[in-house]
Amino acid sequence: YARGTVTAFSPFDARADAEALRKAMKGMGTDEETILKILTSRNNAQRQEIASAFKTLFGRDLVDDLKSELTGKFETLMVSLMRPAYIFDAHALKHAIKGAGTNEKVLTEILASRTPAEVRNIKQVYLQEYEADLEDKITGETSGYFQRMLVVLLQANRDPDGRVDESLVEQDAQVLFRAGELKWGTDEEKFITILGTRSISHLRRVFDKYMTISGFQIEETIDRETSGDLEKLLLAVVKCIRNVPAYFAETLYYSMKGAGTDDETLIRVMVSRSEIDLLDIRQEFRKNFAKSLYQTIQKDTSGDYRKALLLLCGGDDE
Repeated sequence: YARGTVTAFSPFDARADAEALRKAMKGMGTDEETILKILTSRNNAQRQEIASAFKTLFGRDLVDDLKSELTGKFETLMVSLMRPAYIFDAHALKHAIKGAGTNEKVLTEILASRTPAEVRNIKQVYLQEYEADLEDKITGETSGYFQRMLVVLLQANRDPDGRVDESLVEQDAQVLFRAGELKWGTDEEKFITILGTRSISHLRRVFDKYMTISGFQIEETIDRETSGDLEKLLLAVVKCIRNVPAYFAETLYYSMKGAGTDDETLIRVMVSRSEIDLLDIRQEFRKNFAKSLYQTIQKDTSGDYRKALLLLCGGDDE
């Protein structure tokens, strides 16, 4: 079941949309309003059909035209909407490990939040599209325990959810307690193995049990016992195990909090979750930050970029 804000548009006519887009970009000036209205109200599969109709009718590439007619963040958002859904994550990872410096934030966000099936798919697509092994690329650009945790997540071998064995829950909670709070220094490996391989329902019980044993939330321990990229990755994994939409609500909140906006993150999350769980993310946002995602975007952005993001957001939660 999809809890997205963007669903298939009906009645859909790819050729009519292609014609409207061509008209919006032809001649002097660009009619941004038409472009953003069409692209935010069609789902990704329909956008691909529009692109193919556009090429058939005009012999032009829709994405190239968008790139030459639009600028800035608005252009980035429209081009992101046009990226085929199956390649979205692979493309984001490719750009996160390209060139000088690695964007650890992107590696963390995607690998902590995607299901094992999604991760397997990303690896396959990466190999097909870029003729390179994603794991090799990531290990070449990262190091230490951060790298090891990423590799564990890339294996996509998390135990499937099943019956939870309370004695194993108790055991894992004790192991984590001894590996962190009770130890001089930290046994990072235990955190990596347990957080990276146990089932979601098992880990939720482990977190409860951990609190009972130690008096701390597992997040507090990770915060105290680890640092840097490893800390951010372990925290993201824990948050996603607890509640994926809440994790993305927080990611969106921090992308807009304070001075300046992390537009790259804002665009990536809004686009990648728009057909999956953006309704749930909106709910969590409202609950956890006492204001709506809609109002936060409204305050933090401007122009056609803002109009398009608000349409993707799909409504206000008073």
